[in-house]
Amino acid sequence: METDLGRQFSRRRRIAIIVTLGLLTGLGPFTIDLYLPAFPVLKQEWSLTDSAVQVTLSATTLGFAMGQLFVGTLSDRFGRRLPLILCSSLHVISSVMVALAGSVEFLIVMRALQGVGAAGGAVVAMAMTRDLFSGKPLVVMLSRLALISGLAPIIAPIVGSWMVSFMPWRGVFWALAGYGLIIVLLVSLMTVETRPPAARTTGGVRSLARGFGVVAKDRVAAGAMMVAAFSFGGLFAYVSSSSVLLQEVYGLTVRGFGTVFAICSFGVFIGVQLGSRAAQRYGAQWVLVISTTLMIAASLGVLAVHAADVGHIPLVPALFLFTFGFGSSAPCTQLLVLQNHKERSGTAASLMGASSQIVGSLVGPLIGLVPMTSAVPMGTAMLICAVLATAALWLVLRPRTLPRGALT
Repeated sequence: METDLGRQFSRRRRIAIIVTLGLLTGLGPFTIDLYLPAFPVLKQEWSLTDSAVQVTLSATTLGFAMGQLFVGTLSDRFGRRLPLILCSSLHVISSVMVALAGSVEFLIVMRALQGVGAAGGAVVAMAMTRDLFSGKPLVVMLSRLALISGLAPIIAPIVGSWMVSFMPWRGVFWALAGYGLIIVLLVSLMTVETRPPAARTTGGVRSLARGFGVVAKDRVAAGAMMVAAFSFGGLFAYVSSSSVLLQEVYGLTVRGFGTVFAICSFGVFIGVQLGSRAAQRYGAQWVLVISTTLMIAASLGVLAVHAADVGHIPLVPALFLFTFGFGSSAPCTQLLVLQNHKERSGTAASLMGASSQIVGSLVGPLIGLVPMTSAVPMGTAMLICAVLATAALWLVLRPRTLPRGALT
């Protein structure tokens, strides 16, 4: 029977670790999305094209995805704290360099390094959670991390727009440097190593590669990763398109758009809470059955609202239903990926994070190929992602083959 390392720490130490894990989980989404509202200012100041500005975003997402592939595996080999401190320090340094950048080329390189630095937080937070907890405490902690990872990409642009309203765009990156510095201090002073030397993997590059193979060959973990990646792709389709759709197509004001965004953000919050509780009672795989069904229904609802030509108000419940479905799926996919890989939790988290980020980064540009004159591009992308997530659930994960109680 597994014992929870987290129970061996004092209450003060546990609180410090939980706060650190939350900040780590939010670092990546805030690094990527916080400066989105600064695009017009950056474009005007340096006379950039739209595509050049988008490259600064793509560089960050690419660095974030690639960094996740390696950081988690290295944390299985060398422990959690050292890779985490190194990555977070890289994030702080690169954030300062972005704030001081004098050319777009230098900014692009530094943004890519920012993404690599932020990747440590995303992956190691999940791995440390698996080190510390099992059973119901693991489900509870994963639900908290899923809540942050689901809400952060939605909240970050709102916070960024507030910041840009009273400071230069470079101030956003000074703030990100401060965020990263807080994490470095918390990890260095308040947290402990959760991966003892006896539990670490051994060997060189081949051993690390074998770790990826072990996780990838696990049907349950692979299926859960695919469900997570396509679900995140659907959420990213909404996040990347909703601003243009609601403001330019449906004519909402900035405040009106913010209201809709807030309502849908609440959908993620409710979904995570209910999804994690249902997973404990009924099994994570059966919660995913409901989640993917809701996402398909919501996507069809978006397309139906367009076909009926009834304005934006009926669109809000459909978008809320999609974010609710995504939120309820998030803790379940994390649980299924990590459940059987405590000894390789960093590697499993790496694969999950990188695959989700890669799918999400592909969805935005693909939607951008179609003029945003209606809800059809967004709704179609959401539907395709939801259908692919459902296919992965039934064809790869295969919920009927999993005992209900074994995964809770």
